[in-house]
Amino acid sequence: MTTLRPVAVAGLFYPGEPQALASELAAYLGEANPAPASEPPPKAIIAPHAGYIYSGPIAASVYARLAPLRGRISRVVLVGPAHRVYVTGAAVPSAEAFASPLGPVPLDLEAIARLRELPFVEVSDEAHAQEHCLEVHLPFLQTVLGDFRLVPVVVGDASTEEAAKLLDTLCGGDETLLVVSSDLSHYLPYKAAMARDRETARAILGLDARLVGEEACGAIPINGLLRAARSRGLVPEQLDLRNSGDTAGPRDRVVGYGSFAFHARTPA
Repeated sequence: MTTLRPVAVAGLFYPGEPQALASELAAYLGEANPAPASEPPPKAIIAPHAGYIYSGPIAASVYARLAPLRGRISRVVLVGPAHRVYVTGAAVPSAEAFASPLGPVPLDLEAIARLRELPFVEVSDEAHAQEHCLEVHLPFLQTVLGDFRLVPVVVGDASTEEAAKLLDTLCGGDETLLVVSSDLSHYLPYKAAMARDRETARAILGLDARLVGEEACGAIPINGLLRAARSRGLVPEQLDLRNSGDTAGPRDRVVGYGSFAFHARTPA
């Protein structure tokens, strides 16, 4: 019998009923710009993880770019920050699949075993049990990619070098997509948040792996991705940069969201 990590935030962060969820995802993705035919598909992305009413449109702007990869991606490495449980280094689950209202997502157990060989990676079902930052991405991934195997990782008190090593270990080839889950600034007034998030976006576009938690809750995995992207010659592209004041919240205390795609450099 398959060991399943059950949903934790379905019905809270996103609809828990499959038909309502599919309809909401279709609306978000339908409003996003499709990938230009001349653009290579992303190797890696950064997308937000708040409730869909707040960050769904921003996430959709990068997930829509993955449509050409349907049937080509067999593994998704999904990495985000630990919000609920303190983690030293990074943590993977012991489960064999993650539940989703759109159907279970099988885990890549062989890839997870490779990560467990890294000295800073532990097994912690507790770290994954109530963690929302990975779960909210699954319906988007299922909708745009279809079938794939998942490698879910929460990152805690780790270094940029460790986060980069984690991503490098499973970077793979064209069959693998890297997804880093992160929101940006938290609870600043609207204009201050816009200014801070623009600076964060500038660092991401410059592959400057120096972000801190006040700029992005997923600063460590983002820094790891930026380090890995620089070493692999990936080119970042900003697709969206907004906050909860632009979508569904008040403007006195907002949360920032950005979506970014990283492409292999096109040969001259």
